[in-house]
Amino acid sequence: MFKKVSLKFCFLVTSIFSIRPLSNIKSGNLSGTIEFLLLRLSEDPELQPLLFCLFLSVYLVSVLGNLLIILAVMYDSHFHTPMYFFLSNLSFVDICFTTTMIPKMLVNIQTQSKSISYTGCLTQICFVLTFAGLENGILVMMAFDRFVAICHPLRYNIIMNPKLCRLLVLLSFLISVLDALLHTLMALQLSFCTDLEIPHFFCELAHILKLTCSDILINNILMYLVTSILGVIPLSGIIISYTRITSSVLKIPSGGGKYKALSVCGSRLIVVSLFSGTGFGVYLSSAATHSSRKSAIVSVMYTVVTPMMNPFIYGLRNKDMMGALRKLISRISSFH
Repeated sequence: MFKKVSLKFCFLVTSIFSIRPLSNIKSGNLSGTIEFLLLRLSEDPELQPLLFCLFLSVYLVSVLGNLLIILAVMYDSHFHTPMYFFLSNLSFVDICFTTTMIPKMLVNIQTQSKSISYTGCLTQICFVLTFAGLENGILVMMAFDRFVAICHPLRYNIIMNPKLCRLLVLLSFLISVLDALLHTLMALQLSFCTDLEIPHFFCELAHILKLTCSDILINNILMYLVTSILGVIPLSGIIISYTRITSSVLKIPSGGGKYKALSVCGSRLIVVSLFSGTGFGVYLSSAATHSSRKSAIVSVMYTVVTPMMNPFIYGLRNKDMMGALRKLISRISSFH
């Protein structure tokens, strides 16, 4: 369901940004299509082959790992549960999230180009905000799912019914889309100066606002307000859920079971901290810091590293998941 809605959203965003404003340049002799320059993580020519290989490897690992989880959940009926429903949606979002940014960077490195069109830049901003918000929402749902499973096991099937799970994902998607469209439609009203260099490997809203000649007070207030609300509330929910889970786990008499549960909770909290901490930190500190290059490096943590880690933290460490993947691979091999 979510995948079909997401595809329709792609067509909507493309049609919105295909209309370029008539007066989006305030100064300079710029005509025709506006292009921003993505300066990437480094401008050193000797580092470009290394960056290309590194990001290509991370992208392939991320896509392959998340795709295997989606196929395993679809293939094995034992995984048709709320936990794996959320996990498969998280994997789909991670694939979309990284695909929004990394392929464009790889193409630019390969062609020795730094340009991205005005339409492409705003479209990228919209998709990045959408999938980042959706990933944050699904991480909250997964924490809540584990909280109900461990702290209220007898009511788990009643609370986490399929209808509620689908509704939660859809609600998170709608909130993320509205947030992304709000920011990008406001960015459409901005005028830009002649300096259109972005010290980043993708178009990030915080960096775009620094290039404008317009008054961005409202944009900044909106960005900080929405980021605080959509950051603090979900992160608080995750922390509360895992705190309650840890409290319940500590009551387990078995030392082995206690260690395993704490290990799972700890690894998940590390991923959440990396994603939420770096992601929201970049936006909330954008006005205070002038080191755009450091900000770009920090952004790698929530845009590239976390989507690659998610399959290993949430799925591939699971014995049942690994068993299902082995069956799936052997079944695929049998067709050849």
